[in-house]
Amino acid sequence: MTAHGRSEALIDTEAPPRRWRGVFVPLGARLVGLFVVLAVAVAITVLLGFHQMQHMGWREVLHPLVSNYADMIVAEIGMPPDVERARALTSRLPLHIRIEGPAVNWDSADEPPPERPAPPPPPAHDAAVPAPAMRHDVVVLPNGGAPIPLILPPHPPAPPSSAPRPPPHVLALPRPNFDPTSMRAVRLLPDGHRVTIGLADRAHEEHTQRVRWVTLALLLLLTAFAYAVVRHMLRPLAALRAGAIRYGQGDFSRPIEPRNRDELGDLAVQINGMAARLRHMLDAKRQLLLAISHELRSPLARARLNAELVDESAERSALLRDLGEMRDLINDLLESERLADMQAGGHAALQTESLSLDDLVRQQFDAQAAAGAIELDLAGGLPPVPLDRVRMRLLLRNLVDNALRHGAGGARPPVIATRRGTGTEADRLFLSVRDHGPGMDEVQLRHAGDAFYRADAARLRSTGGVGLGLYLCRLVAEAHGGRLTIRNASPGLQVDVALPIPAPGARQD
Repeated sequence: MTAHGRSEALIDTEAPPRRWRGVFVPLGARLVGLFVVLAVAVAITVLLGFHQMQHMGWREVLHPLVSNYADMIVAEIGMPPDVERARALTSRLPLHIRIEGPAVNWDSADEPPPERPAPPPPPAHDAAVPAPAMRHDVVVLPNGGAPIPLILPPHPPAPPSSAPRPPPHVLALPRPNFDPTSMRAVRLLPDGHRVTIGLADRAHEEHTQRVRWVTLALLLLLTAFAYAVVRHMLRPLAALRAGAIRYGQGDFSRPIEPRNRDELGDLAVQINGMAARLRHMLDAKRQLLLAISHELRSPLARARLNAELVDESAERSALLRDLGEMRDLINDLLESERLADMQAGGHAALQTESLSLDDLVRQQFDAQAAAGAIELDLAGGLPPVPLDRVRMRLLLRNLVDNALRHGAGGARPPVIATRRGTGTEADRLFLSVRDHGPGMDEVQLRHAGDAFYRADAARLRSTGGVGLGLYLCRLVAEAHGGRLTIRNASPGLQVDVALPIPAPGARQD
């Protein structure tokens, strides 16, 4: 596969799939959301099951018992309802009784809570405890059966002014009406009165409310705990992502540290192994290029010397031109490897001296500017900065050659401009080279500056080189502590090189 084919494959694989271009949702949040949905579904299922069981138990067991007890209370109150009897019941039992009707309207909640005496201690076994006088009433239940006698506790002693107790009577009650959620029973008496019976102590409702809020708080705490656990479990993914970014940028100096002894830890080990193999392949390719370049320099020099001895002709000129391009290509390869070794912390170093960027541009391109091949737009008065003269000339030559090649036929010749940054970039000098050609599309811009990348498929050096020019310029800029950016200038392409200005008093090597 050619270098251009490798670049096209790289472009295709780096483009994200269309189905993943929506909103980014972290994996931890999705897992916690799944846990919450499952917890809510399980809770609803359990609650529905318990509710159904409670409803069946209430309908089959508790409802008849509670309804029968309510009938007994209503029979105790009598018809028409006797307020004194109702008051006596609320004094003995924790009941709330409300009577509404044409003759009696009374609510036990409107009266001060009665003081219920503590139950007396149980009598001794040998003491004779007289049995309390019991009352016998008759209640006709709505089940259609025969009247049944009820044995009720005796009435409390009535005050002297109260009316005498009526004799036992028969009270026909309607069908029971009881609400299990509010724990209230309602009876409609034949004389038009409505008796509502409920629990006077509402502490259980407050307790139920507290239980609900405590349950909700526990659910929120459990959700937060689950989220923290999931984040801790997925923390190795951040290390994997950072390692993949480093490896993608060509930095193999620091491997990914496996944090867990699980699938993620094994994945980190596998990625480290893949990175080691990739590094070995890249090092082998680099060594091969260096070996070939070094080995070609000697026979290339002999071939050029022999070509110089040939008589003047068109063939001789073409041969010398081709040999010169081969020499430049080999020099570019060797220089790129030196700069790459410098970035990796190798022994190579820049031979810097304090230079004016404007003077460096004028020395190299005054003749071409006078001939109208290029335009100069120099700021003037820029401070000198430490630069490697040889490598900066290499950068300028490659940028201008690239602009002349791709801007041919444009409305204006290429423009070389210098300026000092402003605002947050006041500590930088900028060198810009712009052509007025067709420019590049966004996909090509992402890879311009990569080694051996070319925007077109042609492999002829006369139509675009082999893709080392911008790559060398980027290495030179980074070796000086700067950066190189490429953008469309509409029309044309503009390359900006930002170089740092040392602080006053800083050491300049």
